Amino acid sequence: MSSDHKRNTGPMLASPRCGARTRRGTACRAPAVAGKRRCRMHGGAKGSGAPEGNKNAFKHGFATLKARRERAEMRAWIGAAQKILRESEGEDEQ
Repeated sequence: MSSDHKRNTGPMLASPRCGARTRRGTACRAPAVAGKRRCRMHGGAKGSGAPEGNKNAFKHGFATLKARRERAEMRAWIGAAQKILRESEGEDEQ
């Protein structure tokens, strides 16, 4: 059942690939949806994902910019306090 018909796979092979990772950790080999960075299975399909400006899409807020800045500020305070404690311990020994 062989045929002399040559498949035209060039445009699909030349299209950008999906940027997602599979469960195995390898890159997804499917082509990205036109105008998007993901394939139809990884969120590039029409209607997938949260609407623009949807505040209900947050799960916990741990990775928001405000939360990251607050944690960085707290680490800086802790580091400064530890430095002061180390310096005061050195003065007590003398």
